[in-house]
Amino acid sequence: LYVSKSETVTRPWYSQDSCSLEPDVLVDNPVAISTRVAPSFLRVGQLELFARRARSNAHPNASEELRMIVSHLIEREYKSDINQSLSFADQLVELAKLFRQRLTSLVANWLRVGYCQGNFNSDNCAAGGFTLDYGPFGFCEIFDPWFQPWTGGGKKFSFLNQPIAAEANYHMFWKAVRPLLAEDAVALEYFDQVREGFAEAMQKQVEKMWATKLGLTEFSPELFKQLMQLMTHDDVDYTIFFRELSHIPDDVSALKKSFYDKTSQQLDEQWQSWLKSWRGLLPDDNLAEISTNMKQTNPKYTWREWLIVPAYQQAMQGDYTLVKELQEVLSYPYDEQSQDVEDKYYRLRPSAFSDLGGVSHYSCSS
Repeated sequence: LYVSKSETVTRPWYSQDSCSLEPDVLVDNPVAISTRVAPSFLRVGQLELFARRARSNAHPNASEELRMIVSHLIEREYKSDINQSLSFADQLVELAKLFRQRLTSLVANWLRVGYCQGNFNSDNCAAGGFTLDYGPFGFCEIFDPWFQPWTGGGKKFSFLNQPIAAEANYHMFWKAVRPLLAEDAVALEYFDQVREGFAEAMQKQVEKMWATKLGLTEFSPELFKQLMQLMTHDDVDYTIFFRELSHIPDDVSALKKSFYDKTSQQLDEQWQSWLKSWRGLLPDDNLAEISTNMKQTNPKYTWREWLIVPAYQQAMQGDYTLVKELQEVLSYPYDEQSQDVEDKYYRLRPSAFSDLGGVSHYSCSS
C-alpha cells in the first residue's frame, strides 16, 4: 500500500457516533495505490461475461475466446489436479468436480470462523475456489443467522445464506462452461450431474464443519437445531462461545463469558439441558484430545471491526503500532497468547460500537 503524503480524495463516510445505515458525511482520505496478490484474479463473473458474448455471437471469435479463458483457468489454477492428457471435454468435467469441492469447502470454513463475504456475487467469486475481493466483508460477533455487514447486501448474502450464494455462483460457472461441451453428450451428462449434486455436496461440507466445531464424529441435526435456537434467542458472541465450549465445560456458567446479556433461570436450564445432551455424545475417555482438536477448529482471536478502526485511524496519522500488533495477534488466532493480549482482544464488543456506522455496518461505496 503506497500512500500519498500530500494528495487526498473525498469519499462518503460516517460522522462521529453516527448510526445511519448510509454514509452521512464526506471525508478526506489520503490518496493511495494498493497492490493485491493472489494466485490469479479469474472470477466466475469473467467466465460469465465471455459465455454471454459467445451465446449472442458478439463477434466471430467469441466462442473461441470462451474456450481460451476456461483453458487458462485450468492451466492457472487446476494444472496439478487435472490430467493434461485427458480430452478437453473430460478436463471440463474434472474442473467442475474440483471447483465444486473447493467452493463448498471454502464456504464451510467461512462459516466455521464466522466470516461473511457480504457481497458474494459471481464477480466476487474466484474461479480458483479461494477467498478473493475484500469488499464489504465482516466477522460475525453477536450470533445472527442473517448477519450482514454490507448495508446493501440483504439476506441473500447474509452469514448462513452463504452456501446458497455459493450455489448461485456455481450455477453461473456451470452455465458459462456448458456450451463448450455441446458436441460431447456423454461428458455433458457427467457435467450436469456434478451441477445437480452441488447442494448435497455443500450440505455435507457444512454438516462436517458443524460436527467438527462441536467435537463430534457425526453431525447431530437435533442437537444443532437446539443450539441454533438458543444462540439466536440469546445474544451470544459467536467466536467466544465456541472457544469456551472447546474447554468442554460441565456447567453453563462456564459459557457466560460469551453472553452479552444476563439470562433467566429458565434459559439457563435450557442451556444446561443442551450442554448435558452435547456432553452425552462425547466419549469420556478422550475429552482432552477432543478439546485440543476443538481449539484448533474454533479460533480464539478474530477480526473485530471495533478493534481494527483505531488501528487504521492511527495509521492515517503515520503510526502503525496497532496495525503491527493486530497483525501479530491475528497471525496466531488459535493459540493461547499473553494475558495482556487476551484482556484486550478476547472480549465482547462494547455496547458503544453497536449499530455504529463504519463499524457494525458500512455501505459498498464507503
